Amino acid sequence: MKKSWIAVAGIALLTAAGFGLYETKLKPQREVVEAEVTAMDIEEKAAVKEENLLYGINIDELDVVEGKVSRNQTLSTILAPFEVPYQIIDQIAKKSKDIFDVRKIAFNKKYTVLTARDSSATAEFFIYEPNAAEFVVYKLDGKDIYKEAKPVTLRKREIAGRITSSLYVNMTEQGITPDLIDEFADLYGWSVDFQRLQKGDKYKVVYNEKVVDDQVVGIEPIQVAYFEHMGEPYYAIPFEQNGQVSFFDLEGNSFKKAFLRDPVKFTRISSRYSPRRFHPVQKRYKAHLGTDYAAPRGTEIRSVGDGTIIAASYTGGNGNYVKVKHNGTYTTQYLHMSKIASGIRNGVRVKQGQVIGYVGSTGLATGPHLCFRFWKHGKQVDWLKEDIPPSDPILDNNKMAFERVKTEKMDQLAAIPYQENPDDKLITQATK
Repeated sequence: MKKSWIAVAGIALLTAAGFGLYETKLKPQREVVEAEVTAMDIEEKAAVKEENLLYGINIDELDVVEGKVSRNQTLSTILAPFEVPYQIIDQIAKKSKDIFDVRKIAFNKKYTVLTARDSSATAEFFIYEPNAAEFVVYKLDGKDIYKEAKPVTLRKREIAGRITSSLYVNMTEQGITPDLIDEFADLYGWSVDFQRLQKGDKYKVVYNEKVVDDQVVGIEPIQVAYFEHMGEPYYAIPFEQNGQVSFFDLEGNSFKKAFLRDPVKFTRISSRYSPRRFHPVQKRYKAHLGTDYAAPRGTEIRSVGDGTIIAASYTGGNGNYVKVKHNGTYTTQYLHMSKIASGIRNGVRVKQGQVIGYVGSTGLATGPHLCFRFWKHGKQVDWLKEDIPPSDPILDNNKMAFERVKTEKMDQLAAIPYQENPDDKLITQATK
């Protein structure tokens, strides 16, 4: 009997020890499970909080009042209905000058006021959107002011079209922005005479739009392009060489040249170089040793190439003008400006495409236009007939890599159909 009791006690002790060992092994696993549950809890709560964020502010305990700026409205008149003390308004106006000058609050721009969700209805935040891509947050205790950018989505567009009117008209009908048209015209400026396009000429272009809240706020550079003029195809193939992406034709020759094709963005030529032209102001025949570009007053004028300013002044005939020496061979001059750009003066270095002034009608001019003059070895020549030297072609050690890129890009372009309806905009991809 005694032995039996000892045996039972032993079994009990072993069982208890076994459960203790099981508990010891189980405890870390239980802690892991509990930790996972806690982590999930935190993530779920964070997700809930994220859903209640507006302009990065938790609005769980706030009411949202949205509006648009009326004519002649100021920060003070916008916030007056919310009984924000004038001292606070004055304080944030002074404090925000380096972030956003409240004097630039403009008609029809969106604003939001966040107020406390209680009986006081105190205004706590004022948010202003100066453009579609940014917003400025004013904490109405005067302690914090900051500017933020909205999330931008990249949307790839692949567009094909035919010329029925003009490049500008047909591209804008397909939703292409003026900036992209300018870039396209600059790219093909030395290959295609856009002043002599014909109906039936074709184009294809691939690029990314920057989209915020389903609104296009900008574009990225062209990825690949094609133009067909009078049945002749012009492929613009991108390829990185010497650390820079440039465009090349199918033979590997560079599209880029020492000078831009036009000193003003995509426009029309109103008068060409001529040894004998009737002057519209002086009413007599005389040589016109320049190329006139018709453009609205205030249109930006660009230096066609890198160089040094050797004149930035005013004369009775030239009006406001700038002259740029590019190298020992070439010099250019830009006449009749409404004004010379800030910082442009003798001795200043300028880059290709840099704005040096604005179209006007100063001097001997009947209306706003740019008279562009071009010197070669000290003699004025016809800019439109010059054979401008190109940049370097594809290097021998890059030719195999270029052939692979060329095949890929030609296949991509071939897959883009021409749209019969200009409203059919081919959007192929959306990325963030």
